[in-house]
Amino acid sequence: MKNTILLLVSLTILFVLALNCLEVEAQVCRPSGKITGKKPPHGKCNTEDDSDCCFQGKIYTTYKCSPQVSSHTKAVLTLNSFEKGGDGGGPSECDKKYHSDDRPIVALSTGWFNRKSRCLNNITISTNGRSVVAMVVDECDSTMGCDEVHDYQPPCADNIVDASIAVWEALGVPKNDWGYMDITWADA
Repeated sequence: MKNTILLLVSLTILFVLALNCLEVEAQVCRPSGKITGKKPPHGKCNTEDDSDCCFQGKIYTTYKCSPQVSSHTKAVLTLNSFEKGGDGGGPSECDKKYHSDDRPIVALSTGWFNRKSRCLNNITISTNGRSVVAMVVDECDSTMGCDEVHDYQPPCADNIVDASIAVWEALGVPKNDWGYMDITWADA
């Protein structure tokens, strides 16, 4: 009888742990808040690379998380300039430097950037049968925006890989298609 009870308790614990693991595995990144857009001062929002500027009164969703990383994490590739005066704003978060857009470099949404844990590490970006290795140098802030620090641009979505021109070129994407593209990525 004792062995049967012990077995049942053990099986119950294993079952609860298995359910808990499945629940964690199935978690989705949900919005963490909202911010209200402010009109940028005249000439202060850089629209290079088709960047958006915040609109007065528009509500923007924020995220503290990103979808779970796997060996083929789905994302949206966007175009960003990491050079001084580019639409990326200030120097990169990882090393406080500007970087040439001729290098394959990226900024990741806040959850994937994970408090700088991927700084100066490489990721592999893939689409349409081609791949490129790029270095993470910055965060595409999903938690804040519409202010001077963020070049008066809205917060990033939770699934963005913001890439230099060199990444788009290495993927063989025609220039007139640059801007937004579905990709997968993984830690290199």
